Amino acid sequence: MFNVKRNAFYAQSGGVTAVINASACGVIQAARHHSDRIGNLYAGRNGILGALREELYDTGVESTQSIAELMHTPGGAFGSCRYKMQDPAASDSEYQRLVEVFAAHDIGYFFYNGGGDSADTCLKVAQISELMGYPIRAIHIPKTIDNDLPLTDCSPGFGSVAKYVAISTREASLDIASMCDSSTKVFILEVMGRHAGWIAASGGLAAEREGDPPHIIVFPEIAFNRERFIAKVQATIDREGYCVVVASEGAKYADGGHISGSLNRDAFGHQQLGGVAPTLASMIKHALGHKYHWALADYLQRSARHIASNVDVEQAYAVGRAAVDRAVEGETSIMISIERGAGPEYNWSLGSASLSEVANMEKFMPADFISADGFGITQKAREYLAPLIAGENYPPYANGLPKYAKLQNALVAKKLDTAFDL
Repeated sequence: MFNVKRNAFYAQSGGVTAVINASACGVIQAARHHSDRIGNLYAGRNGILGALREELYDTGVESTQSIAELMHTPGGAFGSCRYKMQDPAASDSEYQRLVEVFAAHDIGYFFYNGGGDSADTCLKVAQISELMGYPIRAIHIPKTIDNDLPLTDCSPGFGSVAKYVAISTREASLDIASMCDSSTKVFILEVMGRHAGWIAASGGLAAEREGDPPHIIVFPEIAFNRERFIAKVQATIDREGYCVVVASEGAKYADGGHISGSLNRDAFGHQQLGGVAPTLASMIKHALGHKYHWALADYLQRSARHIASNVDVEQAYAVGRAAVDRAVEGETSIMISIERGAGPEYNWSLGSASLSEVANMEKFMPADFISADGFGITQKAREYLAPLIAGENYPPYANGLPKYAKLQNALVAKKLDTAFDL
């Protein structure tokens, strides 16, 4: 069936990033380039839910200019979701529905843009070909600010968050340093990172010389010890006059319990995290009595397109475009990967990894990236991180504010009589 032109489906999944729409731009432009092999490119409204609900946006109605503007637009242009597909061996109702929708709209290409859980969904969709005899080529397009996808040097979305966190850490540190003699002595910035401390580590790039903030980084990979932490805070204040901390939301004690988090869980069973900064601040207040301030980077860190890394933007676009090229060439069940080249000057190329080796796997901070005391980054970590935040890629401005893409997002007519009950 792939000797004839077929339609394609693209969707965004999980937490969005400042550059996920650059990947969407790459996908759409590549699909239009391969018009001899790909007919219509449909985008799922709110991720895989768009396929299950038969809610498909027709990207063909969007102008060339609007698609190009996705390169500098944050958020998810087509909507995203957190939805865990069932195991194909346990139930075929969801997959039967996908086949029905795909068949009704002659969809033979599936591009899913997300992190590790999304790779799992893409793998399951790829298995439809074998389990249900429906021909489809499924390619995973990497995206995650957590930088925890395996078998790729980095993940699109991370470089821009790392840049934002490093800049915010440096700027806030200057604020605290100027007031510490008579006012605030401790500042804590809480960043995302469930199990891997890549984002927290990027705060370390703010330091130019020994003694510069951040003075303490709290990693998920290092068991948190309250006494050692408090002692480090006080020693830093004694030496520098103030203390700046960057803490990962996923920080936990030796027994595996998180420093802070709710009992709520998302669709993938992940505990909802947050609240590490105020918890650490409370520890410091009770133990040392110092005045403090804390901040949550939260959604700001992943939506800050105004200060995105140029390297990140270029990589996000490239993996989107490559996904379409690889699918047209006949590949399936892979994730597009980024490979770091050798040599003193940073360079990269694109490769691929089997989805079976990517789905539901995580890449953690290597031990030699974390300083011996567990509170900082090493030179090796700095050499890895620094190139990923390089370069600026500012969006256009109008009236003092960034100007972003506004798509029509026109839904195509449904062809199935039945709705799908999630």
